[in-house]
Amino acid sequence: MGCALTKSIDAERRLVAIFAADVDGYSRLMGSDEVGTLRDLTECRRILDSLIALHRGRIANTAGDSVLAEFSSAVDAAQCAIEAQVALAEANGQVSLDRQIKFRIGVHVGDVMVRAGDLFGDGVNVAARLEGIAEPGGVCVSDDAYRQIRGKIDSTFEDMGARSLKNIAEPMRVWRIQSVSRPAMSTQAEPLALPDKPSIAVLPFQNMSGDPEQEYFADGMVDDITTALSRFKALFVIARNSSFTYKGRAIDIKQVGRELGVRYVLEGSVRKAAGKVRITGQLIDATTGAHLWADRFEGNATDIFALQDAMTDSIVSAIAPRVLQAEIELAARSRPDNLSAYDLYLRATPRYCSLTREGLSDALQLLGRALEIDPRYGAAASLAANCHLFNVVQGWAADPKSAIEEATRLSRMALSIDENDPEALAIGGHIVVWSGDLDTAIEMVDRAVELNPNSARAWNERGWTYRHSEHTEEAIQSFERAIRMSPLDPMLHLTLTGMATAFIELRRFDEAVAVAKKALRRNQTFSTTYRCLAAALAHLGRDEEAREAAARLLELDPNYRISGSSQVVFMGRGKARLFVEGLRKAGLPE
Repeated sequence: MGCALTKSIDAERRLVAIFAADVDGYSRLMGSDEVGTLRDLTECRRILDSLIALHRGRIANTAGDSVLAEFSSAVDAAQCAIEAQVALAEANGQVSLDRQIKFRIGVHVGDVMVRAGDLFGDGVNVAARLEGIAEPGGVCVSDDAYRQIRGKIDSTFEDMGARSLKNIAEPMRVWRIQSVSRPAMSTQAEPLALPDKPSIAVLPFQNMSGDPEQEYFADGMVDDITTALSRFKALFVIARNSSFTYKGRAIDIKQVGRELGVRYVLEGSVRKAAGKVRITGQLIDATTGAHLWADRFEGNATDIFALQDAMTDSIVSAIAPRVLQAEIELAARSRPDNLSAYDLYLRATPRYCSLTREGLSDALQLLGRALEIDPRYGAAASLAANCHLFNVVQGWAADPKSAIEEATRLSRMALSIDENDPEALAIGGHIVVWSGDLDTAIEMVDRAVELNPNSARAWNERGWTYRHSEHTEEAIQSFERAIRMSPLDPMLHLTLTGMATAFIELRRFDEAVAVAKKALRRNQTFSTTYRCLAAALAHLGRDEEAREAAARLLELDPNYRISGSSQVVFMGRGKARLFVEGLRKAGLPE
């Protein structure tokens, strides 16, 4: 036979820390209970996978009960191995000794070949042999790895001397890591500092149904909630991989807060019974242990994925505003000296939400100070822009043109800082509509709700933008979505008022009256609601009630004049004619 030509192997060589793990007695466990072993192994793999990701590792090969991963740092690999054995030991705490899944782990630093993501070479073989001589639940490291690790990990090492490893030419000095049973993450001497914005971790939900299949549903809920919360730029959300290191463990919420560096923790449970799924959730202040919010959600289990999406929306829309409210209350209780830009923003928010002339003035002063401290504080710039816009809408701006220009400047500043901030986009779109560039305005608010479909503020701003653009039915749908997202929102009266104005434009005067009255039950001092109520009642011929609403409006805003607000608020558009006619019929002054 002729000689075959030698082909080059398309592989990359690199020096890495190799992490090899394998289950002790896997064949025995499978022979005893295949289904139970696979279920338990899946849970153990979830723990391992999340810790590998947490410590910046990459899983390269998996086969049955084994795991092979690479790390750029031997310290990361060893720390991951220690924390994995601690977490796995705690998971085994609820299982009988004969059913416990125990991993052996070996760590080595060496040269490997990488092809199609898989690892090959002597470095891999050494790590595998080290795993083979480790005790069940233990970790062995090579001398090469030990030299990189020593002094950098709060663990003790036992010198096992030179060992002959199968298929390895020369004996190799091996070290065994001791004290791997101490609590995970205890190596942190100090709690992590809290970020300068609300911080939250979503812990794994408990499966209370006794049905292993619901474990995947519960984990999916946590994944979806974490992703949805991360779309809120105002929140600092801990990644799923870190949160899932607590799965299956008895936890102290305050300790979780210290270890993850978060103020808020969301935990929950899932129960399936009689064709229904029930999810409970509770939001906890991890610094005090106080419960801030709790609720229960139920639905039919016939379409589990649709149910998962609906419950995610409900939970997230309740959590995000509750966290912000808690932060505002915390800021109000703190001493007002030496305030940071964030504190000033929190103090400005309730003043803005008052929607009064004095409240907006106070908010603008606080936000101005925040921007002096941090000129690139996008949230403060967006809120200030909204304050200027609202002054124009209400007829309170001494120079409406200048106020719109300032609102535009601040909005552009916020978007230059983060062009993908959903709330900055939504506010910016509402401001742009006043320039007459309706296409751009609609494009901006549509992109805002696409980036974060769970933001009630984005849907609310979309509603106002579409209303001004004469897409009235779409505006109503946006307002309805905002209400569903945040049914207890302190600014719900503003959204309802927007709906009332849209109903007037559609000649649905009865609905306008009903919605305006609903808004007034939530806030009796918002003058724009009385404008809507007076106009709608007048169109219905309910003259006495219309005059009462007009009188209340003038009590709140004695300087109100139709001519002073209609062309500003409605920008002279045709459908505003019905609104203006109603105001005149109600007897309001020109």
